[in-house]
Amino acid sequence: MLYHLVDLFFPKICYACQQPLHDNEASICLDCRHDLPVTNFHFTSDKSVEKVLYGRTKVENSTALFRFEKKSTVQQLIHNLKYKNHEEIGTLLGNWLGAELKTIEAYQHIDIVIPVPLHKKKLRKRGYNQVAKFGEQLAEALNAEYKDDILLKVSKTKSQVGKKRLARWQNNSEQFTVSHIHTLENKHILLVDDIITTGATLESCATVLNSAKNIKISIATMAIA
Repeated sequence: MLYHLVDLFFPKICYACQQPLHDNEASICLDCRHDLPVTNFHFTSDKSVEKVLYGRTKVENSTALFRFEKKSTVQQLIHNLKYKNHEEIGTLLGNWLGAELKTIEAYQHIDIVIPVPLHKKKLRKRGYNQVAKFGEQLAEALNAEYKDDILLKVSKTKSQVGKKRLARWQNNSEQFTVSHIHTLENKHILLVDDIITTGATLESCATVLNSAKNIKISIATMAIA
């Protein structure tokens, strides 16, 4: 009775459509889940993510869970994850993609999962890295280590929201550094982020990670624009 009383006054809502969830639903209602624009890149060997980075950094394997469009359900989900403190969305998406990737040979040899980091000032302000739960669940599914203390962001940039693709690329003067670089030697790294647009951030991260000897880098994101 108490459970239903709490649910009456504080109903759980779908983070995509904002409608109340049923008892058998969590974070996203079944209707929205079925309508989400999944890419299935990892099942079809689609190279869309790699094409974004073509000629800029070498990638072993790459995928994105969803296609991203403005004013879409995917945008609403990621907005709630990044700015509304709903980290459970990252957990949900990590579990979703992780369950699929662990069935694929190309992703069964990942050693370390590394999230694209936030600058320490932004991390303090937001309180969490929106990619953290996503990366943690992928690491668990792939039986890999999750490491968020290796790749560090050492310069702060302004928000990319609302900027066109060229402006995003030009503004990407982001600087990253690697700590404990010896721990990456001879490892296969899965670099994870929320959205890939121009690929400039992932390229910057891959560049510093490649200072380690004999590593491989694969990429997984929540969405691709």
